[in-house]
Amino acid sequence: MSGLPARPVPKAGVLAIDPYVPGRSSVTGVAKVHKLSSNETPLGPSPTAIRAAQEVLTGHVEAYPDGSATRLRNAIGHRFGLDPARIVCGAGSDDILHLLAQAYLGPGDEGILTEHGFLVYKIAILAAGATPVIVPEKNYTTDVDAILASVTPRTKIVYIANPNNPTGTYLPFNEVKRLHAGLASNVLLVLDGAYAEYARANDFSAGIELVSENENVVMTRTFSKIYGLAALRLGWCYAPEGVADALNRIRGPFNVNGPASAAGIASLADEAHLAAAIAHNNQWLTWLTEGLRGLGLEVTPSAANFLLVHFPQGEGRDARAADAFLAARGIIVRAVSAYGFPNALRITVGSEEANRLLLAALSEFQGQKSNG
Repeated sequence: MSGLPARPVPKAGVLAIDPYVPGRSSVTGVAKVHKLSSNETPLGPSPTAIRAAQEVLTGHVEAYPDGSATRLRNAIGHRFGLDPARIVCGAGSDDILHLLAQAYLGPGDEGILTEHGFLVYKIAILAAGATPVIVPEKNYTTDVDAILASVTPRTKIVYIANPNNPTGTYLPFNEVKRLHAGLASNVLLVLDGAYAEYARANDFSAGIELVSENENVVMTRTFSKIYGLAALRLGWCYAPEGVADALNRIRGPFNVNGPASAAGIASLADEAHLAAAIAHNNQWLTWLTEGLRGLGLEVTPSAANFLLVHFPQGEGRDARAADAFLAARGIIVRAVSAYGFPNALRITVGSEEANRLLLAALSEFQGQKSNG
């Protein structure tokens, strides 16, 4: 028929989305690789989590999993003292972030994210047909005043990663509460706590109390980072009853698979493995920060399991050159120009071997000797 498009056309906003590009996993011609590009735990998952997933895989995989993830929600509720009815699980916390946008955003609405915030927020907002509003940060940290100044009657969601990815900075809980107090009751504040287990500062909180006491706050969490279950895709949120009800109406009926659910339950029960992961990160985050600064590099203070390392421009010593230099030696890190940092690299805290190799390689790159 004349006048019709030659092919199906995506809805407005979809083709404006830049596809998410994950961190690299391999380097051509390099036998042994240390992947420090995706903030994966060097300790791996709990052995009991692996066994739990294997038991499901060797059982009845032809049967659908529990569509409500009841046992998993009960385990999460028990671990954190939460009402399981207010917990919604998904295929990674990314799944939840998208569901929130689908449920609360549409054409004409606005969703707020910060200047260096997680790229999935913008993707979710655009996919819902809404308009992303990107707010400047202060010292690479969420700026509450800037967010509040950007709120309009069209604002429906504010996404905050705390600690933030890729900067590693965090917003003290008093500031989170001040942000919430400045938002209208119909604006949903989403607190993404993907790295919350790593944050050790006394003034940090993942936001459980704020969700418990209000109708417009959601906290998301993941099993991909400190629990080491990234390949199984498992996340969850704690939400007001009304938000949980909305998400359950639109999520996939079996959006959490059986092996993932079993592994998540087992992970929550293995407190010793969690403690070991925290202790490892505390030790090596400090060691790397001090070592990299000793090489003359600027390092943003981090409350997570990675560091944002800044390089000077030009003279063959910029981030691009450092990235290539490290990759040639089997150390894969993350370029973050898409986040507004063309001269920085995000580097995950790895194993002791990987951390020492990283510092030695960057010492060579910088033309200095490592003290590691």
